[in-house]
Amino acid sequence: MTSQTTDASASGTWQLGDRTVRRIGFGTMRLPQHGAAFAPGSLPRDRDQAIAVLRRAVDLGVNHLDTAAFYFSSLRCANELINHALAPYPDDLVIATKVGPGRDPSGHWLPHATPGQLRGQVEENLRRLGRDHLDVVNLRIVGTDSIADRFGALAELRDAGLIRHLGLSNIHPHHLAEAQAIAPVVCVQNVHGIGFSPDRDALLRLCGEQGIAFVPFYSIAGDGREAGAPARDHGTVEAVARAHGVSTAQVRLAWTLHRGPHVLAIPGTGDLGHLEENVAAGALRLSEDGLAALDAVHHAAA
Repeated sequence: MTSQTTDASASGTWQLGDRTVRRIGFGTMRLPQHGAAFAPGSLPRDRDQAIAVLRRAVDLGVNHLDTAAFYFSSLRCANELINHALAPYPDDLVIATKVGPGRDPSGHWLPHATPGQLRGQVEENLRRLGRDHLDVVNLRIVGTDSIADRFGALAELRDAGLIRHLGLSNIHPHHLAEAQAIAPVVCVQNVHGIGFSPDRDALLRLCGEQGIAFVPFYSIAGDGREAGAPARDHGTVEAVARAHGVSTAQVRLAWTLHRGPHVLAIPGTGDLGHLEENVAAGALRLSEDGLAALDAVHHAAA
């Protein structure tokens, strides 16, 4: 398998609301800066490089981008990079963004938005992306409190035509039922990957049973989270990678996609070579022995 000849179509597709997306997408969190996302003093990424990565992703068949207005560094903003690189947008491109969190101009986190503040966050995404509506807006939350007021505010913006589809991020299972009583949910974004506690699998299965896309983040980075993947991976992951002649990142992505046809991957990178590897992982079919070994590592994290 070579990254140069493999495009995102090899990963298969999923119906995200009324839009068809390829299961390998692209996350833009790392585009505005080098190093760990949101780290104080992180260096802005070269603008031309970031734009080249976005355009190459689309060239490789990626038609599902994940972004947020709070993805920015001192000089770069993910939404503005997307706008500059890809507008006028391809007809099949689906851009999913998140609202809820916010950062002030210096990068410090603000309290999560109230229901009344969510419209301003939606409008900020619209403005910087240069669009008159948003394909998917995910309400990102922290904690276990009710989301009814906040999700209801987004449902009103959906009814007004500013949003096409709604999703959820960083939730607990009861939040999904609460949201669905208000408006349809097309996707759930939650942390998931080899090494994360397998008690998170219940939500992945629940989404599959209900035909909802499950969109894991940190599938490659694992416990590294915003800082990215560590230099050395788990020995089993490395062994499976050697057996298939691929990178450990590709193994992690392929394992993620093996979790179900409703699972969509959104790996992020600012490197063209890593982008091609990530997209190529959509064509990687792990052996039964390899999957069993990786599943054992995953379940050992309990």
